[in-house]
Amino acid sequence: MTSDHACLPLCRAEAVARGWDEVDVVLVSGDAYVDHPSFGTALIGRFLESKGLRVGIIAQPDWRSPADFAEYGKPRLFCGITAGAMDSMVSNYTTAGKRRKYDSYAPGGKFGLRPDRAVIVYANRLRELFGSSVPIIAGGIEASLRRLAHYDFWDHKVRRSILFDARIDLLVYGFGERALSEIVRRALAGGYGNYFDNIPGTATVAAEPPPEALILPSYEAVSESQDAFNEAFRMADGENNPICGKVLAQAHGNRWAVVQSPAKPLSSAEMDQVYSLPFTRQAHPAYEEAGGVPALSEVLFSITAHRGCLGNCSFCTLAAHQGRVIQPRTDESIIREATSFTKDPRFKGIIHDVGGPSANFHEPACAEQESRGPCKNRTCMFPEPCRHLNRSQAGFTALLRRLRDIPGVRHVFVRSGIRHDMAVLEENREFLKQLTEHHVSGQLKVAPEHVDNRVLRLMGKPPFEVYLDFADEFSQLSQAAGKKQYLVPYFISGHPGADLNAAIKMAEFIKGQGRFFEQVQDFIPLPMTRSACQWYTGKDPFNGEEVYVPSEPKEKAMHRALMQFQAPENWKLVKEALEISGRKDLIGAGPHCLISEKQPCVRHKRKVVSGGRKSPARHE
Repeated sequence: MTSDHACLPLCRAEAVARGWDEVDVVLVSGDAYVDHPSFGTALIGRFLESKGLRVGIIAQPDWRSPADFAEYGKPRLFCGITAGAMDSMVSNYTTAGKRRKYDSYAPGGKFGLRPDRAVIVYANRLRELFGSSVPIIAGGIEASLRRLAHYDFWDHKVRRSILFDARIDLLVYGFGERALSEIVRRALAGGYGNYFDNIPGTATVAAEPPPEALILPSYEAVSESQDAFNEAFRMADGENNPICGKVLAQAHGNRWAVVQSPAKPLSSAEMDQVYSLPFTRQAHPAYEEAGGVPALSEVLFSITAHRGCLGNCSFCTLAAHQGRVIQPRTDESIIREATSFTKDPRFKGIIHDVGGPSANFHEPACAEQESRGPCKNRTCMFPEPCRHLNRSQAGFTALLRRLRDIPGVRHVFVRSGIRHDMAVLEENREFLKQLTEHHVSGQLKVAPEHVDNRVLRLMGKPPFEVYLDFADEFSQLSQAAGKKQYLVPYFISGHPGADLNAAIKMAEFIKGQGRFFEQVQDFIPLPMTRSACQWYTGKDPFNGEEVYVPSEPKEKAMHRALMQFQAPENWKLVKEALEISGRKDLIGAGPHCLISEKQPCVRHKRKVVSGGRKSPARHE
């Protein structure tokens, strides 16, 4: 429901209209300001407001203009900065290094309103403006994934922890409510303590490592040795545990990046409080003339049911950012939010999505996680589901049933995607039955990611046969429900381990499905992921296995073209790939062939979208 509260101030005039002569906190964001719980700046802004603080937002400032950063003057407590819902380099560039032309997190989708490496740029502008008189705190996905020395795809080198390049006082990684509560407590008590030391879920620069810290290979070591790089990743990954994870320390010259253990997950009651804050669920009125902010349309009447992901896929940043512990809201909180939709004149009776990173990862993985956190160097789903894993999805199924029974709600969809391997683990298949009967809007997103089992193993995904079994069951249950429903599988092009033969195998599967993919998700090696280690070092960081890396631009283009072999403009690349691989049998007029002997006429070039998923709910 549209709140009676106004959006948070977006300029000094709006702060003055509230009777404020100063603000306590300034939040600088690379996204337009949308006052909706799916957007991090709004979530943190409203959370700080609930602590009694006066919060002013500076959204997508012109980084070339110091005046934009001085909008509210010097804040009383601190400045917070974020690149936005996506890493700014992912937001600004395709995998091929080309500038994008559209930004769904900007007014009217206008591109170019956020700088490259936004956290560094924003922090340095604020430091130039305020010197050391105001603490600068960075958060969000860009800062979170760059808290240690990391491989940067766009520079093709190992970069320092962002703590040093951004010259920030504190980095908050993951969701920041616990850390910010402690920061605010210290600030209001009369000081921040010793440079924000010892706050779980944060990272700082120190002259010496804490005595209890686990010492990682230094920045210099990981820059020079790929084996040291993998060792550092392996050590850090093993301590990504909010219950018993160790403090990490990594030398950068004569200084240290010190990363505290992850913050403890929010309880269900605390999650309820966060998502009950007075969001207006709309973009700031200042964007009306530009047509609003496109990203809002996908999530306007969507509900975040939980945080965290127990899947821990090799290429995904969710485990490093959100963590592997599932943090669910109570059903009552979710029902209240859904009921509030029915009082909003914009609501047409359709809840677009209910879930989290993976909708049916809604329950805690097992009882063990509550006492000791996620297992070290062992995932819940891979290489096979853990025997302790809670495989029931009865809780989520019951929640969906309650949501669709709310008066005024006509449909409740699950659009952000489900884990197909989890769906077929439930013995009675009740979740899958309910899903196909009531909660699919014609198409269901799933992410098998590849068809080649060698590649899937490196991705940390189940064998492709698991997806095929799921697809068969989905089809059968849809037919039994009397519905024509289709799966929309997401595949990744060019992941480590994928050679041209694997790419051709995927093209053959797509051909057999009779489908054409308008969107191609090219692999991007993102910081703090196992796949980035594979890409950079050519080895798996956990077992030292040699991994083939399709890193040459021409080969990457072939991988992408094979996924869209039907596009006339891809004919030459596909033909070359098939000839190189000795697969001329796929060239011709036969029913199994991917392309014809002669190049078709290219009348209208198809739009190829490369990069990550567009949903704000699942970044990268």
